[in-house]
Amino acid sequence: MIRAIIRPEKSSKVLKALFEAGYVAVTKIPVVGRGKQRGIKIGDVTYDELPKEMLIIVVKDEDKDFAITTIMEAARTEPNGAFGDGKIFVTPVDEAYTISRGTKEL
Repeated sequence: MIRAIIRPEKSSKVLKALFEAGYVAVTKIPVVGRGKQRGIKIGDVTYDELPKEMLIIVVKDEDKDFAITTIMEAARTEPNGAFGDGKIFVTPVDEAYTISRGTKEL
């Protein structure tokens, strides 16, 4: 399972790139949080939690690196990336079931 937390303005670009790469099944969740930059300060106001999007996809082990590269390339702020571009987490999935068919998938 790949969980990518990205800038909201990059969400459409990442979803399009995943679709074109053959990864059509994606869950998108609006989230808020902060990373190493600890929010952003504008004038006298500090915003501790920034809006992000979390994309969740499950891919085969052999597709993992390609899917990660696809996300990173589409989510990175040009030309060299910037703080706040996001983070990708990868975890194993032991089991998955399709509810409509009642079948085990992995």
